[in-house]
This record gives sequence, structure tokens and C-alpha cells, in this order.
Amino acid sequence: MPETTYHEKITGMRRELRALNALVPETAKGFGALSKAVKDNGPLSAKEKEYIALGMSVVLRCEPCINFHVEALMKAGATREELGDVLAMAVQMGGGPGLMYAGHALACWDELAARG
Repeated sequence: MPETTYHEKITGMRRELRALNALVPETAKGFGALSKAVKDNGPLSAKEKEYIALGMSVVLRCEPCINFHVEALMKAGATREELGDVLAMAVQMGGGPGLMYAGHALACWDELAARG
């Protein structure tokens, strides 16, 4: 059986989150409000905030988070070279495990970029 693509992982995670949101709508609403408040305020751009989120996702080893933040960075106009710089910093902070998850982030980027 072929390996699941990053696009399929993102689609599946969105489906799981919709089910969770339906089960606990107030929690989902609260988390959504927090996310909006953080993203819509402050001196950093949306792209800079997504870089931070991606670096933290790599160090915390959250593959679904990595996938969502890579996708968001692409939409925010990030480049593959900028992604590499963020991943290098995450590796420095996260050591060997960070290196492994940085590989996931780059593979996700390359797959999504190839899809167009």
C-alpha cells in the first residue's frame, strides 16, 4: 500500500478536527478566538508568526502542526530557502529529533509545491 501523502494527511486532519469541533464547540470557538487574536495583532507579520509556529512544531514533534504551518507559510508567500533557514534553527534547538521532523517539514513543502 502506498504511503499517505502530506496532502492526504492535511485533509484527514481537517476532517478529524471538524469532528472534534462538533463535539466540543465551545472549546473550538475559544481556541479559534485565541488563534485569531494572536495572528491579527502585534508587530510581527503573519509569515513571521508562521515561521515561529513551524519551528516550535518541529521541536515539539507535532507532524500535523508541521503540515498545517508549512501550508500556511506557502500561502503567506514564504520561499523554500526561508523554510530551510527556519528548519536549520529548529534543528539547532531540537537536536537529532528536530533534524528528523525538519525532514518531514521539507518533504511536506516539496510535495505541496509540486501539486501547485
